[in-house]
Amino acid sequence: MEQGGVAGIRNQFPVLGRQVNDHPLVYLDSGATTQKPRRVIDRMTQCLTRDYATVHRGVYSMSQESTEACERVRHLVASFVNARSVNEVVFTSGTTESLNLIATILGRGYLKSGDEILITQMEHHANIVPWQEVAKSVGARLKVAPIDSSGDIRLDEFNSLVTDTTKVVAFTHVSNVLGTVNPVEDLVRIAKNVGAIVVVDGAQGIAHRPVDVRKMGCDFYCFSAHKAYGPTGVGVLVGRYDLLTQLPPYKFGGDMIETVTFDGSTYALPPAKFEAGTPPIVEIIGLGEAIQFLIDVGWHALLAHEHQLISYLMNQLSTIPGIQLIGTPREKSAAVSFVMSGVHPHDVGTILDQEGVAVRVGHHCAQPLMGVYNVPATIRASLGVYNNYQDIDRLIEALLTVRKYFS
Repeated sequence: MEQGGVAGIRNQFPVLGRQVNDHPLVYLDSGATTQKPRRVIDRMTQCLTRDYATVHRGVYSMSQESTEACERVRHLVASFVNARSVNEVVFTSGTTESLNLIATILGRGYLKSGDEILITQMEHHANIVPWQEVAKSVGARLKVAPIDSSGDIRLDEFNSLVTDTTKVVAFTHVSNVLGTVNPVEDLVRIAKNVGAIVVVDGAQGIAHRPVDVRKMGCDFYCFSAHKAYGPTGVGVLVGRYDLLTQLPPYKFGGDMIETVTFDGSTYALPPAKFEAGTPPIVEIIGLGEAIQFLIDVGWHALLAHEHQLISYLMNQLSTIPGIQLIGTPREKSAAVSFVMSGVHPHDVGTILDQEGVAVRVGHHCAQPLMGVYNVPATIRASLGVYNNYQDIDRLIEALLTVRKYFS
């Protein structure tokens, strides 16, 4: 993406015009949450001020219009990830709920004592803790596939850990700390050799890589809108329809039922089966607009822009004394983590903020991964479509200020 194109993109994000501590904002925390383009803000505002009504329950015009608008988003999501059917798209509150949903229903209707669940060392807590709890509740065993020093999954070890008793394999599409882009198709192929169900955490992948769930071959893929230029409070679980039909519900209440009596209840077919209660209507509308934004920008432009910026960022960081990169995988997405010798990451983050530069510091909800690298925390700069070379230059200048201060 040419710099002129980036300037045009940047102008679509109102927040980037603000000042922080008397400096123009440099936002480098898109891995935590992305900023929102004006079109998403405007579309959600229109929904609230003109079109808002509950869905699925009303015979009046506004309710029907609201229902149709939400279902159009479902169709858009299905097309965006190449789902087999629109009925494979379940709206949730985000990636965390999607992963909890999958773990819970597999625990209720699939896993049993003695089964094995395989995850990796680079997982976010949301793809660790639910599996720990399910394993504990059913008597299953949780195993962890190691990564190498660069931050890539060791495929030989992964392959050896997948056995006939492996029933679920869950891993991230893109690491939120290392930026590692995992070889999803290879990992799925290994898991499918023993018939395991495969769950992919796509929180960091959806805004940075084309997603084709059919090509991947996974059974479940989940993501959050707010990491893809949409609002918080809404996410997606894309799941194989036959599995969604066979597995039990996750939550119970309105809209997920077929019939209810005091003697018992029957449940609706997916996706309604997993969407109890009133959905986040405005947020679903915002998700749809965010996906359309990504479609309009185009993957070719997005990938080229990201590759250029990541290369520039890593090269510039290598010029600063005492900087150690955490994770140099074969294929890297838009997150770069590092530490600075002699300076705690929280001190670095505080000084950067005084310079108007927003980065994330801490364990990034990946404490086991911090242990792999023997660090308590890292500094993470994560990029979005709105970042440019000037943002990186500002980061480097601010880091040099930190280095000078602590030396």
